Amino acid sequence: MPDADPSPCCAPPSAGSPRAAAAPVGAPRAPDLGSDAGSPPATLVDIPAGTFLMGADDHQGYPADGEGPVHEVALGAYRIDAVAVTNERFAEFVDATGFETDAERYGWSFAFGGHLPDDFPDTAGVAAAPWWRQVFGADWRHPEGPQSSVDDRLAHPVVHVSWQDAVAYCAWSGTRLPTEAEWERAARGGVEQQRFPWGDELEPGGEHRMNVFQGEFPGHDNGADGYRGTAPVDAFEPNGFGLWNVTGNVWEWCADWFDPSWYRRSPREAPSGPPSGALRVMRGGSFLCHHSYCRRYRVAARSSNDPTSSTANLGFRVAADA
Repeated sequence: MPDADPSPCCAPPSAGSPRAAAAPVGAPRAPDLGSDAGSPPATLVDIPAGTFLMGADDHQGYPADGEGPVHEVALGAYRIDAVAVTNERFAEFVDATGFETDAERYGWSFAFGGHLPDDFPDTAGVAAAPWWRQVFGADWRHPEGPQSSVDDRLAHPVVHVSWQDAVAYCAWSGTRLPTEAEWERAARGGVEQQRFPWGDELEPGGEHRMNVFQGEFPGHDNGADGYRGTAPVDAFEPNGFGLWNVTGNVWEWCADWFDPSWYRRSPREAPSGPPSGALRVMRGGSFLCHHSYCRRYRVAARSSNDPTSSTANLGFRVAADA
């Protein structure tokens, strides 16, 4: 267990950054729906009503994240996407509405330094995690800056999207973000109180089951799982409910405000998070999670970020009422 909380390795916040001063958090911006409103994706899967054990004992993760206590939660039936929103689907939304993401509005986003070209100009880094770089011109279309493109990554999850951007996409597509409880139940895939959707072993039988960092973090990702950076949204095998990549690949925004003490007083029936807060929940870990530093690639792991923040490893999947 690392002694320090490694939050910056997960996704650096815009709080305290140049963007924060220019980006007060208000109501999410509504896209111009016009006559080109989208529709829920065909990849939504049905999750039946039921109960499950949510959370984990704090010794599995980081006490400051508030993963415990383990508690029983009852949820009604709902629907959730089998995959994260892809670059291709997000492009359809932008083309239909002209929506401008927070990263585009403010002119920059956080990119992983290890993915920048060797001759990339010097950029400001996050003090506690210098591998995170403030890259001007980085956005969902240009994940590593102006010289990059998603043309060969249309089936990969969209990244560099803030919570506010995700909510705008949901408004266009007739969906919503999942609550944290809905996300965890779906991510577990019917497997109760195991670290991963398939059990307790990270690599059972030496088989890679998700896209995380291999090698020596942060200097060298050897790509042993087949990927350096994001993978297609349907890489690896789905869980018991038919969801792909609920751990690793990219963090996923949830609807809830974040509070590390929430599980001690959370309702047991259909919880939807605290009534207010400063940060929003994100779940699932990403391609930057590594066993030596950040083990937030478990289904019970929690983290959070400012609603205006955007990074190279943060996306979302959508949900809907049954």
